[in-house]
Amino acid sequence: MTVAPVAASAPAAVTLPPGQRVFVLVVAFLGLVGAGFQLGLMPLAALSVSRDLLGATFEHGLAGHWFARYTAAMMLGAAFGGIFLGSLGDKIGRARATGVCVLCYSLFGAAGALVKSQEQLLVLRFLAGLGVGGMWPNGVALVSECWSSATRPMVAGVIGTGLNIGILCVSQLGRVRTVTAESWRWLVELGAASAVIGLVALLVLPESPRWLATRGAQAAKSAAPIRELFSPSLIRLTIIGILLGAIPLIGAWGASKWMIPWADKLGGTEQAGYKALTQGWWAAGAIIGSFFGSHLAHLLGRRVAYFAISLGSVVLTSGIFLFSQPLNPSFLPLVFAQGLVTTLFFGWLPLCLPELFPTRVRATGTGIAYNSGRFASAAGVLGAGVLMAWSGGDYAKVGLISGLVYGLGMIVIWWAPDTGKRGLQE
Repeated sequence: MTVAPVAASAPAAVTLPPGQRVFVLVVAFLGLVGAGFQLGLMPLAALSVSRDLLGATFEHGLAGHWFARYTAAMMLGAAFGGIFLGSLGDKIGRARATGVCVLCYSLFGAAGALVKSQEQLLVLRFLAGLGVGGMWPNGVALVSECWSSATRPMVAGVIGTGLNIGILCVSQLGRVRTVTAESWRWLVELGAASAVIGLVALLVLPESPRWLATRGAQAAKSAAPIRELFSPSLIRLTIIGILLGAIPLIGAWGASKWMIPWADKLGGTEQAGYKALTQGWWAAGAIIGSFFGSHLAHLLGRRVAYFAISLGSVVLTSGIFLFSQPLNPSFLPLVFAQGLVTTLFFGWLPLCLPELFPTRVRATGTGIAYNSGRFASAAGVLGAGVLMAWSGGDYAKVGLISGLVYGLGMIVIWWAPDTGKRGLQE
C-alpha cells in the first residue's frame, strides 16, 4: 500500500480512503502506546531509581516523596503539552503535530538513562510529559475526523487502549528482566524506539480532510483557538470538558498508581518481580476497560455511562485500600477489576470529548479538556507525596483518601450536554 500525505488543496471530504484510514489509526495507536510506555515507566522503576540515586540516604517515606515529584513533573509537562502542543494540531495539522509530540517524549524520555541525580531526571520527566500530553488530543482529533460516525465507538475503543497497552508493555519487560537499583537505565533507554513512529507521522501520515477543509475558516475566525474556547459561546463547554477529563486523571495518578510502589515495598527483595506483576494485572484490566468505555457510552448514553463508571471506581478503589494489600490472595484480582473499571473513563473520553467542540478548535479543546486535569493531578500527587512522607510510607491511607475524587464524577456529569445524538460538530 502506498500512502502519501493529503494535499493542502484536498476537497472537503469527510473521510479518507479505507487504506489511509487504517494507516492513520495504526500510527495514532502506536503513538499512544509509546506515550503509555512513558507513563508506566516511573511507577515501576521509581523505587529502584531512588535506591540508586539516593544511596545511603534512601528510606521509603523519602522515596515515596520522590515518586510523587516524578509523577507531578510528568503531569505538569503533559498539562502544558496538551494545551500548547494540542493547539499546534489546529495550526499545522493533526498529523504533523502528532509527529512532533512522539519525537518529544521519545527523545527526552530516553535521555533519562544518562542522569546522575534525581533533579536531572525530574527535568527530563517534565520535558517528556510535554510530548505525552500533546499526543492524546492530536491523535484523538485526527482519528475522530478520519472515521465516520458509525465506526467511531469502535475506533475510540482502540485509541483508548493505546496508553494502557504501553503500560502493560513496561510491566512485562519488568517481569522478563527485573528492574533493580543496579539495573533500571536499560528500561528508560527503550523509550527511544518510538521515535520511529514520530518520523513516520511527521513525514508520511495523511492529514485530516476535515481540518484541511476548515483551514480558511479557521484562519478568518479563530486565529487564537485558546481564546475562542474561553469566549462566551464555548466557555461553558470548555469548563465542563476540563472537569470531565480531570476527575479520571486525578483518581488514576492520586490513587491507582500508588498500588505499584506499595507492591514493591511489601514484595521487597524476596519478590522483586511482584511490582511488575501488579502493574501487569492492572494494565490487563485497563486494556479491557479503555476499549469498552466508548461502547458503554454508546450503549447507555454519555451521561449515564460516566455516572456508572464514577460509582464503580469509588467502590473498587476504596475496597482495595480498605480490605486488601499486596501479597494477599485477593489483591491481584482486585487490582485487575479496579484497572478495568477506572479506565472505562479513558474509552469514554476519546469518543465524547471531541463531540463538545467544533472542528476548527477540536484539537485545542480536547487538549485543554483532557490535560488541564493534569495540573490538578500534579497538585494532588504532590499533596499525596507530602502525606506519604508524613505518614512514613502508608500507601493504603494515601490511596484511600485520593480515590474519593471519583465520587465527584457522579455530580459533574449532569451538567454536561448529551452529545450522543449530535456527534461531531463542524
